[in-house]
Amino acid sequence: MENKKNIALVMGGFSGEHQISINSGCQVYDSLDKGKYNVYKIVVDRQSWYWLAEDGGHYDIDRGDFTVIDNGRKVHFDLAFIIVHGNPGENGVLQGYFDMLGIKYTTSGFYTSALTFNKGYCNAVVRGYNIVSVAKSMMLYGNQPIDEKTILNQLTLPVFVKPASGGSSVATTKVKTAEALMPAIREALTEDSAVLVEEFIKGREFDCGVMKIKGKKYVFPITEIIPLGEHEFFDYAAKYDGFSQEVTPAEVEESVSAEIQDVSSRMYDLLDCRGVVRFDYIYDTDKRELFFLEVNTIPGQSAESIVPKQARAVGISTEQLYEMIIEDALGE
Repeated sequence: MENKKNIALVMGGFSGEHQISINSGCQVYDSLDKGKYNVYKIVVDRQSWYWLAEDGGHYDIDRGDFTVIDNGRKVHFDLAFIIVHGNPGENGVLQGYFDMLGIKYTTSGFYTSALTFNKGYCNAVVRGYNIVSVAKSMMLYGNQPIDEKTILNQLTLPVFVKPASGGSSVATTKVKTAEALMPAIREALTEDSAVLVEEFIKGREFDCGVMKIKGKKYVFPITEIIPLGEHEFFDYAAKYDGFSQEVTPAEVEESVSAEIQDVSSRMYDLLDCRGVVRFDYIYDTDKRELFFLEVNTIPGQSAESIVPKQARAVGISTEQLYEMIIEDALGE
């Protein structure tokens, strides 16, 4: 019993994805073998960090050494399973904290997390690799003047306006008219201090999960995201309220699937990713050209999430997936 590893399942966060992270964390918690690990649900929010115990109690975390008191015993964690989407889990902040404390964790490191979390910066780096197309875009900052005419002179409508560092399509708007541009920018600025305005690429949306476990890379079958009804893109409702169809493996030509998997595999290494990562793309069917959208270094793990479905498609159960991630991060 005493040889079991103490796993901190870190969830919550400071962003609009807080509840999504909680959902993901509970999914992971339910799937983990408590006979192998002592698992603690650790919730991080702006007010407090606490252990959410089975009895529903909230017990404070000592942030000085990331420990908790359990029945009078101080618990030190062997591993942080980070499932915080957005700030501070996906942007490198928690990773830097755990690096300073010498606690192992399940995600990409600080630098990779910080880079990939900012869509504008990540786009510039990915564009430089010359292995996949990237839509034309502009970065805007809330503390600088924003000139609507300059944007419209450089980019062609329709465009997507989104927080530069955000996820789950929170505060993301498809803008079709000049009149709708500034309201969309103002909405995105409520979620982040920087905004990405990106030209719309018409095509099919595909996602591909990749992970490397004990030196072996797994490139999962791709998923196509098909928004339903009035949802023109994979927005929040399409993601979490059932207004999309997800097809895994995607029904697409083998050449397209192979290209997406190859680009994803190469980018995983080029960006120095660790753990499970999901790459998102738009495939322009008219030009037959693949466009990079973003990297998710902490993809969702709730019941509706894509990566667990992709893993199951190659015979890796959800329980196996999480155990593989943990054992790899522990180095055992």
